[in-house]
Amino acid sequence: MAAASSSSATVTNIMLAIYEKKTNSIDLYRPLRQYICFTYSEREAVNLEDDLSTVKTLRSDIERVPDPAPTTRRDLLISYFKALCLIETRFPISPDRDHINSIQFTWFDAFKQKQKAVQQNIHLEKAAILFNLGAVYSQIGLSYDRATVEGRRQASHAFIAAAGSFAFLRDNASTKASMGNSTTVDLSVECAGMLERLMLAQAQECVFENTIAKGSTPGVCAKISRQVGLYYEEALATLNAAPLKDHFEKAWIAHVQLKAALFYAEACYRYGLELHEKEEIAEEIARLRSGVSTLTEAKKSSKGAPAQLLDAISKLEVYLNRNLERAMKENDRVYLMRVPSPSSLPPLPAFSMVKSMQMNDVLDASKEKMFASLVPDSSAKALSRYTEMVDDVIRTQAEKLQQGSELTRVRLKEMDLPDSILALEGNFSLPEDLKNEVEKVQASGGPAGLEAELQQLRDLRRVNQELLVQTEELLQKEAAEDAQFRSQFGTRWTRPQSSTLTKTLQERLNKFAANLKQAGESDVRIERSVREHSSLMSILNHRPIEAALPSLSRPIMSLDANEDAIVGALKQSLRQLETLGAQRAGLEDMLKEMKRKDDILPKLMTSTGSYEDLFRKEIAKYDHICEEIAQNIEAQEQLLMQIQVQNEEFGAVFNLEDYKASREKCYKQIQAALAKCKEIKENINEGLKFYVTLQDAINNIKQQCSDFVMTRNIQCREMMEDVQRQMAGFNFQDRESTGPYPSVGQPRQIPRSSTQQLTESQSISHPSPQTPYYRPPEQPMHGYGHPPPPYTAPQQPSPYHVPPSTGAPYPPPHAQQHAPVGHEYGQPAYPGWRGPYYNAPAEQSGSHPRPPYTIPNPYHPHQSGYYKQ
Repeated sequence: MAAASSSSATVTNIMLAIYEKKTNSIDLYRPLRQYICFTYSEREAVNLEDDLSTVKTLRSDIERVPDPAPTTRRDLLISYFKALCLIETRFPISPDRDHINSIQFTWFDAFKQKQKAVQQNIHLEKAAILFNLGAVYSQIGLSYDRATVEGRRQASHAFIAAAGSFAFLRDNASTKASMGNSTTVDLSVECAGMLERLMLAQAQECVFENTIAKGSTPGVCAKISRQVGLYYEEALATLNAAPLKDHFEKAWIAHVQLKAALFYAEACYRYGLELHEKEEIAEEIARLRSGVSTLTEAKKSSKGAPAQLLDAISKLEVYLNRNLERAMKENDRVYLMRVPSPSSLPPLPAFSMVKSMQMNDVLDASKEKMFASLVPDSSAKALSRYTEMVDDVIRTQAEKLQQGSELTRVRLKEMDLPDSILALEGNFSLPEDLKNEVEKVQASGGPAGLEAELQQLRDLRRVNQELLVQTEELLQKEAAEDAQFRSQFGTRWTRPQSSTLTKTLQERLNKFAANLKQAGESDVRIERSVREHSSLMSILNHRPIEAALPSLSRPIMSLDANEDAIVGALKQSLRQLETLGAQRAGLEDMLKEMKRKDDILPKLMTSTGSYEDLFRKEIAKYDHICEEIAQNIEAQEQLLMQIQVQNEEFGAVFNLEDYKASREKCYKQIQAALAKCKEIKENINEGLKFYVTLQDAINNIKQQCSDFVMTRNIQCREMMEDVQRQMAGFNFQDRESTGPYPSVGQPRQIPRSSTQQLTESQSISHPSPQTPYYRPPEQPMHGYGHPPPPYTAPQQPSPYHVPPSTGAPYPPPHAQQHAPVGHEYGQPAYPGWRGPYYNAPAEQSGSHPRPPYTIPNPYHPHQSGYYKQ
């Protein structure tokens, strides 16, 4: 496998190409020449010397490392395949003693190169060459510049040719090459069919990209995109079934699976645009939801997929969710239409712009002149014709069996069987996606676990309130001490009052308090929402959740009491239908086994009569299986008609329509409970994150207040000493008229007698002599970091919001008194409760002390938070 990428108009264009099969060297020249000499004459061998040399050269070129130019390699493979067709009809290559038995063709599996096939017949050689031809065509397609319209057109044609090569391999050579005991999976019918679907998908994908580039309507784009997805889905189904299962790398399967999901979702997106233009909002919502769910499911199995493809899926998911949100808002406000379930919608329309190239003309060897003088071997021709007859019989019967199985599946689904019978017996089941959602919610605690999370909110709010009180008490205590000394010393106490220095800090504390108050009100509303919706969410407490589903009960009153007979007859018919399905599987296996053992070559070599008589006798071996298949299909049709009548009677007696309605109602109730529970959990989680972030911010400003108080205490001791010296009559240096201590921001001269004291005090987080009083530090102290920046909209601030500081946690001194509100630690809370909690990014590790509470986050909060409009 090879992969390459190029830019695309819509998605990252990651496509696949196939590596060629490898072979061992063999000598065709000598065995073929010896056969000509032995069967015909030496003169004939001399006359055909050029043809023999051509075959030798072609085979030698095939064995060499592939030519750097894929087109040259393509022409070589086509020429050699035509030569093989001519050799097949003239030279019998087999283990038989009278045939050319010295040639052994060896080919290695293209996907598991340790596996190889070794056969003494030309069918393996032809099948391998066809496989390599398809591989080279895929490489040619990958070599074009698909960033341009013309490049994509040429790539599409190359992929169509690759699909034609693999289809030709499947229909004409795979069966013959698989007849021997030594075979490889890559040449099987299943693998050839899968590769054909894959190449058609990539060809259609190129057409889709050109359609987007031309600006075609959304409806046209949706049809073409859906067909791309269908081709990928068909390839994926074959990859996941025997014999290809576990044969390919996981990256292959992941690539095909993601491409199938991607183009189905792309079709939903494009079709949704057309529906929006037609104002068919309800179906648009259902289609978009289906696309989102498909992408979500596909990403679960994306291991090994390329990052570009995953990025394309993520981008498309964003577009789908954006349009879905828009459509839901319009429906809620304007249209008020009932949104159907995605399963009730008809399939998306699809239109194929590509089909496999017919390779008959490309590979036709009838006009070649090689070995023209040799008389064709009639036995080899007859064997080839008989093999084609057998292939046709098997292909026709296999299609009948597959159609019968598909018909059964569709008809039973239409009649809601056997689900209604299982419901009567108490074996309920939820849709798989809904059950998975319920299990996730229950695993995270369910509705019963909301109270513990609410208690965490209360505890964190209490801790923040206590921190605020402690911080305010620090400032109040310092202010009281300053007022006491000012009253004691009067005019000698010349330093600024505390209230003039702590104004900004006090404003921030007040805003924190206001935020806490508003957040508390939001918490109360959350608790009220939990109480009001507890009855709605209580359905999620059922374990298992199937216990909450309504039961299909027997009628209370019955006139003839024949309910058991009706149910028994319907069950019996379903068992018979299951038996018929098992018989079809056995018949298909029997066909394959008969074909594997069907070897009439010895009879052909010894037959002296008409080949037609021998063919009729041998092909008659398959008549009894064909008859059994026809009887099986007919019996199934009769049984399905009988089941339909029995099911109508069953539905009338057991009031099946009412049961279906109540079941759907229960499904919707579970969905509503899931939505509400997840909504509340998301809101609680955002509240928890807000409180933890706010706690860090309060701790930060508390540290700032502690630094301020410590600095003021040092200044207080210095001024006390100065005042005491003045009162004792000591001589001091002249001071300015404003007093011995300048105002905030003015430098002062430090007396020599106090130099040592100031030096000692500076070692205790003391401001420099140029900033004698209090100046908020321009850098956060070691061990304290910035609170994480929130994502807030200035038009609609969140109730839980702690705005960040830019650069340093506190603004510089000249900006402290005029800092805008948006750059403070506190910010007015959101006036209503229908807004998100504080939506901050994850904190950097080590920037803050570990919060006292850890926040469980089973549900990642959406961008809009809990309070959605």
